[in-house]
Amino acid sequence: WLRSNFSSEILPARPTLFDFHGVSMTKHFTDNWENTQNFKARPDDILIATYPKSGTTWVCYMLNLLYFGNMSPERQKSVTLNERVPFLELCAPPRPKGKDLADQLPTSPRLIKTHLPVQFVPKSFWEQRCRIVYVAHNSKDTVVSYYHFGRMNSLHPELGDWSTFLQDFMEGKMVFGSWYKHVNSWWEKKQTYSKLHYMFYEDLTEDSGREIDRLCSFLGLFPSAEEKEKVRAAVMFDNMKQNKMVNGSTVQIMNHDVSPFMRKGKVADWKNHFTVSQNERFDEDYKQKMKNPTLHFRTEV
Repeated sequence: WLRSNFSSEILPARPTLFDFHGVSMTKHFTDNWENTQNFKARPDDILIATYPKSGTTWVCYMLNLLYFGNMSPERQKSVTLNERVPFLELCAPPRPKGKDLADQLPTSPRLIKTHLPVQFVPKSFWEQRCRIVYVAHNSKDTVVSYYHFGRMNSLHPELGDWSTFLQDFMEGKMVFGSWYKHVNSWWEKKQTYSKLHYMFYEDLTEDSGREIDRLCSFLGLFPSAEEKEKVRAAVMFDNMKQNKMVNGSTVQIMNHDVSPFMRKGKVADWKNHFTVSQNERFDEDYKQKMKNPTLHFRTEV
């Protein structure tokens, strides 16, 4: 255990990555596995699923405001987004387990987030025909964002330098496994499961108003133009970055001095990190792994 220099809390040593049913994971997401798998979903639950660093917080906050923004303004100011939209598989004592927080949610519908690959999602979500919102982010910006997140988050394994991390990403040696498998298998699921709405981070950046409209239409919500505008303004990156209930500043395991949790919120930041040769190698590898002709990502907007 290490004493952190930015709070009085004793930080756990960083976990090690291991193979878990074919997916790289750490104990913080597998320790409560049986309970997580036996989670009892309700028909009106909404699952927000993403590969890490894909706009999860953005979409969680958007949904939270669409459903509960008017209903309980005081909750918005006093309860963190992590408690309003629990992280289902998280198990990092002494914090409460994500599954327990989800069980105790007082809201209806319950909004729950997960980074699980599609094959690991508790089966009750499918049995109850829950609505699922999946958010995908282009691979180059995801790996950059994940790198900075790994540097500041003690729940993640020790990471090497940028070039090592990039290679690990290409090989799927990341918490929650391969980005390629994650986005592709969720995309395939969408073809057979009609209650899955697949969104792209780049589309959100380009026109969040349009994406909010699409979300509302998927969820059967009919907010007024004024309400929608309020949500759109609240979820703008700079506004979220200032919002203590949303920006991760209350989370002790993150060292914002190393890198802020909400860093840039832009598309194409990868250009500031990839060398020319890294980019060429990455593109070559990408072509091998992204065979689905119907799934397209944009690396700039």
